[in-house]
Amino acid sequence: MALVKLTIDDKQVVVEEGTTILEAAKTIGVKIPSLCACPEINHFPGACRVCMTEVSGQRSLIASCVFPVFEGMIVKTNTERVRMARKMVVELLLANHPAECNYCVRNGSCELQKVAEAVGLKRVRFDIPDFPEKDMIDHSSPSIVRDDRKCINCHRCITVCESVQTVSVLTPSFRGSKVRVVPSFDLPLIESNCIACGQCIMACPVGALYEKDEVEDVWKAIHDPTKHVVVQEAPAIRAALGEEFGLPAGTLVTGKMISALRQLGFDKVFDTNFSADLTIIEEGNELLKRVKEGGKLPMITSCSPGWIKFCEHFYPDLLDHLSTCKSPQQMFGALAKTYYAQTAGIDPKDIVSVSIMPCTAKKFESARPEMNSSGYRDVDIVLTTRELARMIKEAGIDFLNLPEGNYDAPMGEYTGAGTIFGATGGVMEAALRTVYAVVTGENLPSLDITPVRGLEGVKEATVKVGALGEVKVAVAHGLGNARKVMDQIREGKTDYAFIEIMCCPGGCVGGGGEPIPTDNEIRRLRAGALYMDDSQVQNKRQSHENPSITKLYDNFLKEPLGHKSHELLHTHYEQRGEDIPHRA
Repeated sequence: MALVKLTIDDKQVVVEEGTTILEAAKTIGVKIPSLCACPEINHFPGACRVCMTEVSGQRSLIASCVFPVFEGMIVKTNTERVRMARKMVVELLLANHPAECNYCVRNGSCELQKVAEAVGLKRVRFDIPDFPEKDMIDHSSPSIVRDDRKCINCHRCITVCESVQTVSVLTPSFRGSKVRVVPSFDLPLIESNCIACGQCIMACPVGALYEKDEVEDVWKAIHDPTKHVVVQEAPAIRAALGEEFGLPAGTLVTGKMISALRQLGFDKVFDTNFSADLTIIEEGNELLKRVKEGGKLPMITSCSPGWIKFCEHFYPDLLDHLSTCKSPQQMFGALAKTYYAQTAGIDPKDIVSVSIMPCTAKKFESARPEMNSSGYRDVDIVLTTRELARMIKEAGIDFLNLPEGNYDAPMGEYTGAGTIFGATGGVMEAALRTVYAVVTGENLPSLDITPVRGLEGVKEATVKVGALGEVKVAVAHGLGNARKVMDQIREGKTDYAFIEIMCCPGGCVGGGGEPIPTDNEIRRLRAGALYMDDSQVQNKRQSHENPSITKLYDNFLKEPLGHKSHELLHTHYEQRGEDIPHRA
């Protein structure tokens, strides 16, 4: 590609043709403030006008995020005209924005706050109107809240929903000063085809989209002396929670997290990794049964509830390809009120099952009516990583100086295979380790199956598994990539035996409930922490090596895919229809 030479703030720059002024400025350390630009999702609409610069020969100020450089261009990013224009733009945005910063869910991680500071704004001279909460906040979804009052019309949520996740729920509606970002036909979010993934939350620069907060419900349960409150945490939490307390991305905080949960008042601290190992046993045996008995192939994983809902809406004709296994969260919930209740001698009606998840779709999943195989709602409350961090801060816990805690028995023991569930490709890698061992009676020559790791959109691998021969598998993360794979299955163009699909880019480490910001580098660091955790578990890197899982089958479930396993650990899915409004 041809190179272009230009000058930015009296410094010579050479960049590739087609580079924007914003990107070119970054190469020499010049930071131009912006709000709507988001390179991670390929979104540069020039809508907010905060990134304006002065270009020699141009009459008007130029939005640097969309204007490509040209040979000999002379750019000024810090003239009086530019600074005053930026300040006015941000002032106008704040004049149409509720003054709720001190108690907004995005206080401290709000990009509008940071830009206001960056442009030196000291006051807003305009009257801020009253915003009717009743008409402008949509609480209909069990996962996501939409607050139109705070929307700045950057359209980043629209882009991630349409281009990355290919769900296309959100759209700009109305005109002029009345323009709003709403679900299609201005329906409540629950009546749209939203799959509750929360990637719109991750893209939103302000507090216009956020998870439905259930912290108060947890406090109420903890303070109720008649309730026995147990908690599980997904593997991705331990690799991300530390970011909320100033630690670098990818710092493992497992022990401190356990200690924090104890101090919060949970009666038992268990681990979703335990039921991730259980999922591998059930799912691996299900795969072998399908291969041997001529069942529907390829079999596709069912751990990601956003992906499941996506399939129910857009590929209902392929639902029989999905594994019937519940997600690890829901397996744990069912066992908490059966196996654990029986073991501990506690009436299941008195157990409150709480999960900490990197995923907003888990809130939707726990509320699905079929998730009550224990005779009660299996998982009562779901908190995101961000909600747990707020809860810890509210309790005044000095997280960074906590001692290293340990999980409780009988549902706290896990293997390295369980922990890598949090990264894209992790479920596939864990499954192949166990399937290979079950078929051959030996371990894989190398337990590190690197072809399924990393952030490439669709990954493939072929593993020779004893008498089964060569088993071809695929991994996809982000629903745009999932759609490519599903279209191939629909057209009969694949020869995969097993496919892992995760709803969010990067897998659970990039979930809609994780700390903000999350970008590809942060996803890599979080995934790397999980792989490090896996590598450090000596002689226990395969799900079938978990002694607590062996004990569970011996004393309670009896056998994989058996009657009790089917009753508690497996489920079904429903056709929702791509264009039919629905309710949870």
